[in-house]
Formats: sequence, C-alpha cells, structure tokens
Amino acid sequence: MKDILDLHTHTIISGHAYNTLYEMIHSAADKQLTLYGCSDHTPAMPGGPNQMYFVNFKVIPRTICGVNVLMGAELNLLKPDGSVDLKESLLKKLDYAIASLHIPCTAPGTQEENTQAYLKVMENPYVQIIGHPDDGRYPVDYQALVAAAKQHHKLLEVNNSSLRPNGARINARENYVTMLNLCREYEVSVIISSDAHVESDVGNHALAHGLLAELAFPQDLVVNTSLEKLLPYIPRVKEFL
Repeated sequence: MKDILDLHTHTIISGHAYNTLYEMIHSAADKQLTLYGCSDHTPAMPGGPNQMYFVNFKVIPRTICGVNVLMGAELNLLKPDGSVDLKESLLKKLDYAIASLHIPCTAPGTQEENTQAYLKVMENPYVQIIGHPDDGRYPVDYQALVAAAKQHHKLLEVNNSSLRPNGARINARENYVTMLNLCREYEVSVIISSDAHVESDVGNHALAHGLLAELAFPQDLVVNTSLEKLLPYIPRVKEFL
C-alpha cells in the first residue's frame, strides 16, 4: 500500500515538539509525500499556542517544496458533551480538525463518559478525524464509536505513535484490533497518522501498516492512498486535484 499523506503532525508551536513548520514540510518532501497536514495542539494543552495562532493560516502557501499543505489543529476534547478548546469562529478557519482525549487536558472518565465525548464531538461539522481512540486509560465502547463514525461520516485514526513499545497510551494495539475489525464490519474508513513531534517521524506509519497487514484490513477503507479517497472528508483537498 502506497501511503501519500500524513495529517497528524506537530511543530514547535505545540510546546512539546521540536521542529518548525518548514522543517516538517521539508521532511515530507524528502519522503515524497503528496500531502502534509499540520495539526498543532490547541490552547488547553500545557505549553500550546493561544487562540491567535489559528487566526492567520491564510498567509501560509499551500504548496511548499512540491508538497501540498493543509493547516489544521488537534483539538482537546474536554467534556462528555463534546466541547473542544477552540471557538467556532476559529474552527471555521481550519482546513480540518482532529479531536482527541489527552491526559494533561481531560481526566479519564467512565467508558460511558468517554464514549459520549467522542459521539458528541462527531456531531461537530468542523471535526473530521477522531485522534488516537486507542488509549486504555480512556475506555471506549468501540461498537458505538464505529457506528457513530459511519453515521456522521468521520475518519477514525490509526496512530502510529500509539503503537510504539515505549508509548504512553496503554493497550493501544489490542484496542485497535477491536476497532479495526468493527471498521471492516461497518465499512468505516480509517486514516493512518504519524503523530510526529519531530521531523524525522513525518510519514512514519510503519507500525500502523504492520498491524493493518496482519489483520488483512481492506485497503479501500484506508484513505491514505489517494487524495480522491480523502476528499469526501476534507473538502479543501479539492484544490490539489
């Protein structure tokens, strides 16, 4: 499977990443990616940017070093009601948004509360991707999650960083096996992401690819292989076709 895009990455502005936007894009070009997406953390993350960072993305060229560029954000999912930490006027300015649960921002709830948070944020028209829904510290009803992703036409992420042996998220592999088998059953598409916090990790999806291959997961349910497959989820992609 040829993987041409990576939409979950972080620059130095996120507070705990180590390269600039242009360094990350140069890395994407070196790896011959067609599309690079920047999804810096939003204000509730300690050390993250304030709201003003997300105001002026229009000044950034959308093709740099031959790589198409999208500017998004990884939102912090704050409560079971699906609330996030960017106001709607700024969400409208993003090319796309990932919504994720993070320990520094949101204490783990019960399975019902965590699941409800995901289900409610899927109702947000400015959120396209559910980020790393794999962390055993946030137990989830995966059948409800996958069914809601199908209903609301959202992408579920397979996060390569979560699968690292030294990763902080627990039971990620086991949880992905459950989720991916349900995605196959419900015909729900996924997106593979690096969650890169350093330029050398851009486009690094090796562990995720290994898991998908092990499960013989259908390639037609992985949007990373073409911009056409991503387009129904992120309309801004149209300008690159």
